[in-house]
Amino acid sequence: MSSEGPRTVVPGGITDPVEAARAELKAALAAIEEKANVPKRWAVATERRMSRARAFAHERPVTATLAVVAIAATVGATVWGLVRAYVR
Repeated sequence: MSSEGPRTVVPGGITDPVEAARAELKAALAAIEEKANVPKRWAVATERRMSRARAFAHERPVTATLAVVAIAATVGATVWGLVRAYVR
């Protein structure tokens, strides 16, 4: 199936109008499924960002470490501030 090309493209060369309509419907449904499948899209986006983060950490480990420490400090300060405001 993957060797035939993308699922969302109507194959060319179909002369029968019924087969052409079926192929168009099949491609439209596949496009809707891919667009509406949010968990799959999130997984793909997350994997893409994780690989970019790994490459960044591999190329610039000191900068990556400083970024992680800065993010952790920001989150920690935010949580501390929220808890302190809640307790008062």
